[in-house]
Amino acid sequence: MSFSELGLDPLILKSVLAAGYENATPVQQQAIPAALSGRDLLVSSHTGSGKTAAFLLPSIQRLQAEPTVKSIGPRVLVLTPTRELALQVEKSAMTYGRELRRFRTACLVGGAPYGLQLKRLSQPVDVVVATPGRLIDHLERGKIDFSRLEVLVLDEADRMLDMGFVDDIKAIAARCPAERQTLLFSATLDGVVGNLARELTRDAQRIEIAAVPQQEAKIEQRLLFADNMDHKNRLLDALLRDVEMVQAIVFASTKRSTEEISDLLADSGFASDALHGDMQQGQRNRALQRLREGRTRVLVATDVAARGIDVATISHVINFDLPRQAEDYVHRIGRTGRAGRTGIAVSFAGMREAGLVRNIERYTGNRIEVHTLPGLEPTQKPASGRPSGNRPRGGNGPRGFGEKRQWNNEPRSYGDRQARGDSRDNRDRGYRADAPRGDAPRGNRFDNAARGYGDRPPRGDGYRGSHTDAAPKAEVNGNSIEYWEKREREAKAQAKAAANRSYGQRPPGARAGAARGHENRGQRAGVRGRFKD
Repeated sequence: MSFSELGLDPLILKSVLAAGYENATPVQQQAIPAALSGRDLLVSSHTGSGKTAAFLLPSIQRLQAEPTVKSIGPRVLVLTPTRELALQVEKSAMTYGRELRRFRTACLVGGAPYGLQLKRLSQPVDVVVATPGRLIDHLERGKIDFSRLEVLVLDEADRMLDMGFVDDIKAIAARCPAERQTLLFSATLDGVVGNLARELTRDAQRIEIAAVPQQEAKIEQRLLFADNMDHKNRLLDALLRDVEMVQAIVFASTKRSTEEISDLLADSGFASDALHGDMQQGQRNRALQRLREGRTRVLVATDVAARGIDVATISHVINFDLPRQAEDYVHRIGRTGRAGRTGIAVSFAGMREAGLVRNIERYTGNRIEVHTLPGLEPTQKPASGRPSGNRPRGGNGPRGFGEKRQWNNEPRSYGDRQARGDSRDNRDRGYRADAPRGDAPRGNRFDNAARGYGDRPPRGDGYRGSHTDAAPKAEVNGNSIEYWEKREREAKAQAKAAANRSYGQRPPGARAGAARGHENRGQRAGVRGRFKD
């Protein structure tokens, strides 16, 4: 279906055709006519489905009618999770509205100067694209007016909720007029997103667009196991020196890691840049511009860049750190294989991260093939082994964490441990699992009979663990002269030994306070004698 069949205004249709778009995507075919009718929409679509035009085109067409309220505030508000996505949405809005008279837009994102944003808001503006945090700042300062707002768009709503913007979104929606049109676009409409949608929309039409399987086939997914961080660095260096690599995005888990990896690559001779949330917007824009112009060959980024980057020349996506959420994996690898090209997505996994790999495979429905690089093979095995082939887990096969339980009345085996009934400990206790209960009773722990713990004799009436027939210890007369002469000789011998050994050493089998036990409290002369010598 072409855009001319969707009921768009001729001026807007002229801008769309001039941008090179002829046929509408499935989400555009369903969402544009429904949005033009004025209904609230709940749209589930994946990355690359054309959802930006699906909500911008009908929203811009509403601007052809005169507003009912006289104000300089925006008539269309678009909320996005990241700065990069906000800039792309504003760029698309200017493309689709270039034929309209006095069409103005504003982009309100963090990391950018307030001055330019306040200048844009001081004049009548039609479309405002913003991130929730910076928009809240302008609302609290009283610098933006929503009195004539007609359309509220939530783009990538699931991502905004994952980033903790739920309270900001509710606060922004509460400032918007009740008589408005709400368009919510998300990868999923279940769970928390569904609860938010029911709270913000009224009698919304639900549109769900399934992912196109042909697009997944354009990205080859590989998995490389790494022994440690040094092994990861050597794998990354080898991949980036491949002749097939044109441009690559390397995803790290923390902002500090992006800086460290980028500096390491720069020292190795690669044209690399870092991209993370702590950078100023001007720095982020320059990094993306160098990537688009081809001056940057490797971009090291956090998940802030997982959505919103559309550079067709990116041939490789490398997950230096696996994402904690399987949804983020899909958006990461979606940065390659754009514009009909093929791409390669390589993920590094530690030996204890096989569980994260299984979560990703379960979410995508595809198995990631394990690869190795010649000369950089891992020397260890994953802690929780992945089942080989497509064999289902369970049954009589290994469970992936060593052999734990077997069926068909087989004994449980933990490594090389013997079966419980044949262990020596059970035999010593006088109980055999295979003996009749009447022939080998368990016995009573309070009986005076021998319990059979090796050769240990039974307890007697003396002190705990002593022999009843053991000879008593010889009495020591602590007041005798012989006793104190003996103790003084021992003290002098210890002092002499201490003087002969170097500092920091300790005599074998002795602690520093052993010579000052309870028995030596009265030995004052011997201690002073140590220092006299």
